[in-house]
Amino acid sequence: MQLTVTNSENTKEDKKVPTTFSRTNPFQAKVLKNVNLNGTGSNKETRHIEFSLEGSGLSYVPGDALGIIPQNDPDLVTSILEEMKWDAEMAVTINKQGDILPLKEALTNYFEITLLSKKILQQAAAYTESEELQKLVLVENADQLKEYTYGRDLLDMLRDFGPWKATAQEIVSLLRKMTPRLYSIASSIAANPGQVHLTIGAVRYTSHGRDRKGVCSVLVAERVHVGDTLPVFVQPNKHFGLPESQDKDIIMVGPGTGIAPFRSFIQERAVNKAAGRTWLFFGDQHAASDFLYQDELEKYQKDGVLTELDTAWSRDSSQKVYVQHKILENSKELFEWLENGAYFYICGDKQNMAKDVHSALISAIEKEGAMTQEAAEAYLNDLQAQGRYQRDVY
Repeated sequence: MQLTVTNSENTKEDKKVPTTFSRTNPFQAKVLKNVNLNGTGSNKETRHIEFSLEGSGLSYVPGDALGIIPQNDPDLVTSILEEMKWDAEMAVTINKQGDILPLKEALTNYFEITLLSKKILQQAAAYTESEELQKLVLVENADQLKEYTYGRDLLDMLRDFGPWKATAQEIVSLLRKMTPRLYSIASSIAANPGQVHLTIGAVRYTSHGRDRKGVCSVLVAERVHVGDTLPVFVQPNKHFGLPESQDKDIIMVGPGTGIAPFRSFIQERAVNKAAGRTWLFFGDQHAASDFLYQDELEKYQKDGVLTELDTAWSRDSSQKVYVQHKILENSKELFEWLENGAYFYICGDKQNMAKDVHSALISAIEKEGAMTQEAAEAYLNDLQAQGRYQRDVY
């Protein structure tokens, strides 16, 4: 694993100058644990990763995110170098400051190579005779251009539109800097001093005839081992967090990796012995293999920290059951909790789940509050204005 490892001999020196770790100066966090939470027969791979923050001075509160600055897949980097017959050790300038790196290192650590943009293709058109690309970047073909960029990467572009009359420097100058990947923190620092935990689903899929891998999720799933370090920083999230009062009830909807911040909420409330009630809706494909943190959650329920736990399994019966169905099933009690001042949280998939839960919530309010749909929407908008309806969706 070619990740920068901090040299323990330097720690005495470091203590003289307090360093503030941030997005621009990430902390090299050592991996303490990295396990797959899914059981045998699951279609998914969800990693539970624990990092040490010892010596970093970093802290966080439930609801915050951890940023990881990842590395690109070495196989993808090698394929690009081979496709273009580029010298891996050739020096390239990577930014306006004139910093220089060997090409392979620049493609591995500095540039975004798995995403294409309209701008990259438009600029790349100057370096090839490819009629197909010249046509694709015409104003009237904006839709086709957008469609091409979706699910394709730098290697696709280089293969599809060659031969290229560009130097490696000219091609890398088109690329954007690698962006950090942000993940909801899945632990409470009060419950796990000096540590931060994440819940990351490995992204793997096939598109346009090639297997694709999520840059950071597959790095963590396949190439990061206990003892390795990763560059990290804390990203505060002011719009997603526990109520100030520990007496307030909370309702959390977090299927799949959306469970992450709610694990931190529950841990925090357990440590603080909060008086407020806690209700979790969790869902995934199969109860037997996809019940993330099952033992922990059931123990919290037994200990009374988790008042209610409702689960939805979408592939265990002929009818697909999702968290929004469980919300509708429990509409009476849920509305009573809201009327009693409960906070409602959603974390996870923005495309479908968050919209479906939002709609189910409006239906529940409409039914149990004997309101019109407009009045139910106004009720929910009011909850949002009070900070009692919070979403962390991606």
